[in-house]
Amino acid sequence: MVKEFITQAEVGVGLETLWTALAKDFPNIVPKALPDIVKDVQLTEGNGGIGTILIFNFLPDARSVTHYQREKITEFDEVNHEIGLQVIEGGYLNQGLTYYKTTFQLSSIEDHRTLVNVKISYDHESSSEVEESVKTSKTSQSTLFFLKSLEKYLLNEA
Repeated sequence: MVKEFITQAEVGVGLETLWTALAKDFPNIVPKALPDIVKDVQLTEGNGGIGTILIFNFLPDARSVTHYQREKITEFDEVNHEIGLQVIEGGYLNQGLTYYKTTFQLSSIEDHRTLVNVKISYDHESSSEVEESVKTSKTSQSTLFFLKSLEKYLLNEA
């Protein structure tokens, strides 16, 4: 059964700048925002909208169980600034999860502040509640770390 975990973060970057980074320049910006983790991101299928497939190649010394993660854009709404990425191979799917999707929905707080609502949808092989809470906590921390790293990169490059 698919479960959901919801969290949010405030980012000190304007809505349009953050949306462009997440929705349009994602393959180019992720390796720059996470240089110690992500070697590169390859767009292997699609044009950046729904159905686009991206491969994240991780550095060998990154604390990752797998060397890559293939993701598919399953939601893309420019009006509501919402993008959903589902892992379809590697990454979290090699760590006991059978389904993993992250959805980012952005809304402006003020000129240079954006609220990012994050929804993580997941399912896993095991039914252990302790194991589940650890995985949920770890994956949500990774997502929030990514957002903070992206914020730092965008602020330094602006």
